[in-house]
Formats: sequence, C-alpha cells, structure tokens
Amino acid sequence: MPNVTVNIRRLAMVIANTVDLVGVDDISHGKRVAIMARQCAQISGYDASAQEILFQAGLLHDCGVSSTRVHQKLVTELDWSGSQAHCTLGWQILSQFQPLSHLAPIVLYHHTHWKDLLAEKVSPETARFANLIYLADRVDMLATHDYAGSPPIFHAKEICQRIARYSGDFFAPEWVEAFRQACVQEAFWLRQSSSNIAQQLLEMPHAAEESTLDLPQLRAFALIIAHIVDAKSPFTAEHSLGVARLAKFLGELAGLSSTKNDRLEIAGLLHDIGKLQIPDEILEKPAKLDEYERTVMNSHSFVTWQILQPIEGIEEIAQWAAFHHESLNGVGYPFHLHGAELSIEARIIRVADVYQAMAQKRPYRDTTPPTAILALLREMAVRDEIDNSLVDLVEANLTRCHAVALGVESYFRAAAPEPDKPPA
Repeated sequence: MPNVTVNIRRLAMVIANTVDLVGVDDISHGKRVAIMARQCAQISGYDASAQEILFQAGLLHDCGVSSTRVHQKLVTELDWSGSQAHCTLGWQILSQFQPLSHLAPIVLYHHTHWKDLLAEKVSPETARFANLIYLADRVDMLATHDYAGSPPIFHAKEICQRIARYSGDFFAPEWVEAFRQACVQEAFWLRQSSSNIAQQLLEMPHAAEESTLDLPQLRAFALIIAHIVDAKSPFTAEHSLGVARLAKFLGELAGLSSTKNDRLEIAGLLHDIGKLQIPDEILEKPAKLDEYERTVMNSHSFVTWQILQPIEGIEEIAQWAAFHHESLNGVGYPFHLHGAELSIEARIIRVADVYQAMAQKRPYRDTTPPTAILALLREMAVRDEIDNSLVDLVEANLTRCHAVALGVESYFRAAAPEPDKPPA
C-alpha cells in the first residue's frame, strides 16, 4: 500500500466526527467549540497559524470522552471535579500520533482554571490556548443546556455576564474580553446553529498543512480511533484491538500478503466507530434488544462507513471495516451485499468480529468457550452468512485463534506505549 497523503485538518475532523458521535443527540459540540475558539482568537489578533491550532484543538478537545454518561456530565455542569480524567486520556491519545501530538498539551489543560494554570509550569502559549478552549467549551455548555429552550442568540447577554464572573479565576481576562466582543455579534451565534455549521466549515480557509502517513503511522491513527471506541463500555473494552489482531492472524493463515494483513489490522481497529453513537443503555442492556433497539444498534456499521469515507487513500480499508455485518447470502446490513461483492478481506473482518465478540463477556451472557464459538461459526457458514473456508482455518488453529482474540492488553501496550506522565 502506498503512503497516504492527508490534510491534517481532515484527520482532526475524522477524529472529531468520531468523538461527536458520543453525544448521540448532540453531535456538533466539538465543531461549535472549534468555531468559537477560532473567532475569539481572530478578534484578539492572533495569526492564521494560531487560529488553525485553536480550531483543531477545539475539534479534538474531548477525544478522551467515550461514554455518553461522561459526555452528559460535561455538557450539564459548569465545573465538574471529575473532568480532568478525560483531559489526561485525551493527552495520552494524541501524544501517540505525531501529526497531532502538538495539540496534546492543549487538550490536557482544557479544563484547568486560569488561576491554576498560572501557578503551574505550563508554557504561556499552551496556557492561553488551553484556556480559550475551556472558555468556548463552557460557553457551549451554557448555550446548549442552561438556555436550551431557545436559540442562544436570545441569551447572549446572560451567557456573557456569567462568563465574566469568572474572569481571572476560571478564564483569562484576555479571552473573556474577546468573547464579550464576539458575543454581541448575531453572526457569532448564528454560526453555531446546526443548520449553519456545515457551511461554516466549507467556507473556512483551508489549512495547507499535509502529512504523509506510511502504514505504521496510519496504524497509529487507527489506534487512536480504536482506543476511543473501546473505552465506550467495559463490555466492549479492547474489542477493536482483538478484532484487529485476529483479522491479521486469519489473513496470514489465508496466505494474504504482509501489506494486505497490515491493512486488515487497520480495518479491524476502525470497524466499530459507529458504536460510539449507540446509547450506553442499549449497548449495555442485560437482555435481548427489542426491535427499536436492534434497529438503532444495526446503524453503527453505516456510521463507520460515513466517518471513514472522507479519508482519501484508504477506500478499501473503509469498505472492509464498514462491511463487517454483511453476509454472503445478502441478509446482512447495512448494504445487503452478496457473496461476490464481499472481498476475502471483508469476509475475514466479519469472522474476526463474530469470534472476538463471542469470546468476550457481554451484559447478557458470559464468555463463550472456543468450541462453542466454532459451533456457532459452523452454523453461520451453513446458512451462507460467512465464508466456510475461513471457518476451516479457525478450526485448524482454534487454540491460537482464541489466544489471539483475547490477548490484546499487551498488544496495545506494545503497539502504542503511553507516555510516562503529563508534561509539567
């Protein structure tokens, strides 16, 4: 696979779209924060480079949030004692991916009060940028929660007054003043409306910075996504990692090239992005899903497709990831593809996903032993849902397949070691 040249903002947007899914009913929080932060920086006279950094930091500031419960706290409470956990996790995630690692310190401190930032050994630029993200984040919380009954434009004065109370304490006076100047403009609030956000993003000057990713770097990007997805629920912890590892192993058994197997691994890491949009109560329901809940759950693979589509150069990987619930007999979802339309790679992801999910504990059942998983795969093959030749490979290597599917903790540490501690 040739290297993939991507726009850095587009990479940030893909991660932001992934994180925004956690909001379920509100999927534009990161974009609103990004737009607000950029506008305030522009008013304060910061150059285009600084505005772009702040825009991308706004998009990614909540990349450490995977649970809808945590998201709910962040959008309903002005100051929350547990908020630092997702900041630290976001810093860890971004620190592992060089093209976006410069944003990690901003994400780390984006819930730290201004007076505390001044007391810590934080670089002046990081402190200023992180605090602007904090202010924009809290403005959006007030606008979408405390004044949710009507458009925030009708409450601009009250929101501005509330933010001003914390000048010099929570927020830097510089940013409070920039926000004061911005919020009197009707355009400032109209840009945040759901009907205008997409247009704002289209009209925004394009960032010229691009990065060429080789397979290891693309894998590092996929690991960011996998970490966010797998943190969604304790019942799906490390599922994406397990599917990735098993898919690569099955590809090796099937005689695919090393490059194909590396790409299979990346597809496995990315396959469940859409699960982030599934409410926790459905994902963790300790009983059979009803018809409505099943319909909601079945939407996740199409959302995966939507998120990955914009990344040029990984079209095949996007297909393999999004087709992981398609069946050879055409009764899968969301596209109802048939046998010849499903590549061997897509078939491998399907088998790896089924195996790993059965091997893990779920809210409604305990872990399934290897022989029982094999029996289930055989039944699915008889119904022409999955490729029987792949089931033969699983049977011939059952013990190793099971170990590969579940041996993911050391795999993640080896693949992307976490930094020792946050920077001072």
